[in-house]
Amino acid sequence: MQFIFIHGAPATGKYTVARELAALTGHELYHNHLVVDEVLKTHAFGTPGFVAERDRRWREHFAAAAGDPGRKLIFTFNPENTVPQAFIDWMFTDLPRRGVRLFSAQLIASEAAIEGRLNSKQRQGFRKLTDLELYRRLRDSGAFATPVLPPADLTIDTERHTPAESARLIAMRMR
Repeated sequence: MQFIFIHGAPATGKYTVARELAALTGHELYHNHLVVDEVLKTHAFGTPGFVAERDRRWREHFAAAAGDPGRKLIFTFNPENTVPQAFIDWMFTDLPRRGVRLFSAQLIASEAAIEGRLNSKQRQGFRKLTDLELYRRLRDSGAFATPVLPPADLTIDTERHTPAESARLIAMRMR
């Protein structure tokens, strides 16, 4: 399996770039909020039940995908402190042991750009963080500092590159 892990702070363009990449490559897009929004139907964000159910669903999906050598998957992810470090460690150690080719792309943008993008229509389509004051409180309290991710294979500034350009950069690097 080929696994493209697109990560970054809120509003750096992960989903937008991933959609472009999926269209360009034909890879399956597994957006983080497919699971998050489902789990929010039964558990409040960050509660032990939420964390456990989200973790279980992610692991099951990725473990099943790892069993298909021809599968090509894109996963979008926002590091935040309700994600156990054990999940990241599992993803970066266990999946490659199962033959998964994992490629990590980090998307970055300035704080001004992030704050300007937070309340976009696209973000409102999912249960994403859209409240500027809440974002600032979370950022300032260190909520996005963990879990710690291994260094990315590629870092892209989404202020300098359009989503289509960002997707092409990832696809070129993957070859």
